[in-house]
Amino acid sequence: MRKLLLGVAASALMTTSALAENIGVSMALFDDNFLTVLRNGMIEYAKTLDGVTLQVEDAQNDVAKQQSQIQNFIAAGVDAIIVNPVDTDATAAMSKIAAEAKIPLVYVNREPINVNELPETQAFVASDERESGTLESKEICRLLKEAGKTEANIVVMMGELSNQAARQRTQDVHDVIATPECSFMKIVEEQTANWQRTQGADLMSNWLSAGLQFDAVVSNNDEMAIGAIQAMKAAGMDMKTIIVGGVDATQDALAAMAAGDLDVTVFQNAAGQGKGSVDAALKLAKGEKVEQKVYIPFELVTSANLEKYQAKN
Repeated sequence: MRKLLLGVAASALMTTSALAENIGVSMALFDDNFLTVLRNGMIEYAKTLDGVTLQVEDAQNDVAKQQSQIQNFIAAGVDAIIVNPVDTDATAAMSKIAAEAKIPLVYVNREPINVNELPETQAFVASDERESGTLESKEICRLLKEAGKTEANIVVMMGELSNQAARQRTQDVHDVIATPECSFMKIVEEQTANWQRTQGADLMSNWLSAGLQFDAVVSNNDEMAIGAIQAMKAAGMDMKTIIVGGVDATQDALAAMAAGDLDVTVFQNAAGQGKGSVDAALKLAKGEKVEQKVYIPFELVTSANLEKYQAKN
């Protein structure tokens, strides 16, 4: 009888162990508003799942540190890895490390350079960046026309140039300007502020000190847009005369929109991306197939539909 009970206990332990899933998560940077929402979304979703544990690490914007974290996850025997890449040009090496260790890997939010050559046990969950900058720029074009502009100077604030999203969102601006309906817009300055609010403020201060004249600010994200707004307000500019756009629809950005300072943003569903990445990692860990590119749609946010998004992100 004792042997039978021990056997049942061992069987139950094996079943519990088989159901338990440990996922290693390497985030590019904890100190980033949008990535914080994404990270918290993953953590909160994992709490609703039985036997799922997330080990979340901060790469602190260091590629070498992120690669080391992936190797440590592998050494610890995790069931799957989720990576929010520091440098999207460095992902081929990360894919190789995980594939050789036979551990599934899911990239989230930032598109890996090898997205079209991912192994079967790897996937990418994000939003299609061709939508983000396009939605933002088209709305800014519409608002400039509504304001009666037949010629308009714009400044573009770019994210980190090592990041695919920054490059694509900037290209989206150029593509919109190349269309007949928005060709009246002209880029007079285009520089990086590395996704950061403080750098956005510094860059805008430099432009204003140089006497730059512009009608709109097109920012690759909300944080840089908020920094630009702070610098313009500090310089005594009337925000009603300048159109400002960003991407992400963070809570700070929505507050700036409610205050009448930010005119356009684009909702990037952090919770949706987080849930999607965890789901993909769990399926791959169980040997199931998943779509290698999972896109969560972007959505345009303006003062007209602001209330719909204030409880999100």
